[in-house]
Amino acid sequence: MPVARAFRWSISATSLAASAALALGGCMQTAGPVVVMPPRADLDSMAYGQPYSAPQPVVVADGGGAIGALRNSFASSPAPMPVGYAAPMAVRNGASYHLDAGDKLRVVVYGQEGLTNSYSIDAGGSITMPLIGSVPARGRTTAGLAGEIAARLRNGYIREPSVAVEIEAYRPFFILGEVLAPGQYPYVPNMTVESAVAIAGGFSPRAKRDMVTVTHTENGGAMRAVVPLGTPLAPGDTVFVGERWF
Repeated sequence: MPVARAFRWSISATSLAASAALALGGCMQTAGPVVVMPPRADLDSMAYGQPYSAPQPVVVADGGGAIGALRNSFASSPAPMPVGYAAPMAVRNGASYHLDAGDKLRVVVYGQEGLTNSYSIDAGGSITMPLIGSVPARGRTTAGLAGEIAARLRNGYIREPSVAVEIEAYRPFFILGEVLAPGQYPYVPNMTVESAVAIAGGFSPRAKRDMVTVTHTENGGAMRAVVPLGTPLAPGDTVFVGERWF
């Protein structure tokens, strides 16, 4: 019995040693090539293991009732209108500028010191001069007004009058809304909406600062448009700075 037990123990030990050698031999082998999977093209593939595909539209049968009414309401709704931006409204100096109430003019009648003077265009759009009285100026250019004055002086007053008209001061502009000091201000040539806001003390804390509304009046007609801050202003324009929501 002791001999048999010793023989079984030696067999078991030999088996364990052989198993350990085989295991160590397998661990010492060179690693085989590693297969690298190409990356997925999108995050959905990485997260869910399959490429993303847009869901197909669901077609709902129009059986009338609430669905039909909802579809008809969307179909009949008008499309939103795009925001329009006005062209730059620069001051047209010289012969192309049209006069209006508030402009201050210098009228020179050569050789006639009693007629040469500064005249302001009144609310009715006219200036009042000695001898010839009221002369309509609204909508005229400086050259056109000079011709009208000369024609009236030639009619029984001066044989060959020579008249020149120049703008001494433009009519003021107005700025309203979310600025620190809204009101009426003298117009400065070549000014923009941004400089008008600066003249009025700058924006208030609640002002919408990217776009403003400008109302431009010329020849009896008015145009209102939403414009950026760099838009040039004309004399008599009204600038409105809106309030932002957030």
